[in-house]
Amino acid sequence: MTVSSKAYADLFDSFTREAFRLETLDDYGRSGNVEAYRMYLAGKSRPEDYNAAWLSTLRTHTDIGKRVYRVHIVSRPLSTYLRYELGWGYRTNMTAGEEFFILDITNRPNPLPGVPDFWLFDTEAAAVLNYDEAGGFSGADVLPRHRVPKFVTHRDTALAHAVPFTHWWAEHGE
Repeated sequence: MTVSSKAYADLFDSFTREAFRLETLDDYGRSGNVEAYRMYLAGKSRPEDYNAAWLSTLRTHTDIGKRVYRVHIVSRPLSTYLRYELGWGYRTNMTAGEEFFILDITNRPNPLPGVPDFWLFDTEAAAVLNYDEAGGFSGADVLPRHRVPKFVTHRDTALAHAVPFTHWWAEHGE
């Protein structure tokens, strides 16, 4: 069922141990911090308050020992958006304790073909993220409890094939 933005946001407040995200898209430029992406495209420097609200949320969780982490499936060469997300977003979010991993499928098959973007909370709740044709976030579908184990398996598969972002970025970043 598609949930309201408040109900979706409540998932971030109610998890007790970990929140995992799988990212599969090359471009989220019409979702999230659109103005910062425009600044990046214009060649401007990252503003000091970049991602401040998310950083505050992250610190609320990570300061008390909760884990927030994600795997992004990528293929090189990176899209302009991914250069922005990894260079500005990931590196900034790491300062608040978020962990990142890269599953690079440039020279190998994708071990998760057709798996959508999702958040998994404490291996107890999964929310599939929906995007419109222009790439804007259009809502989340919280899955019935019986479907959650499949998303736990997707998480485990992604992590088994991914490398820590810092290692990948040292080799392939800009």
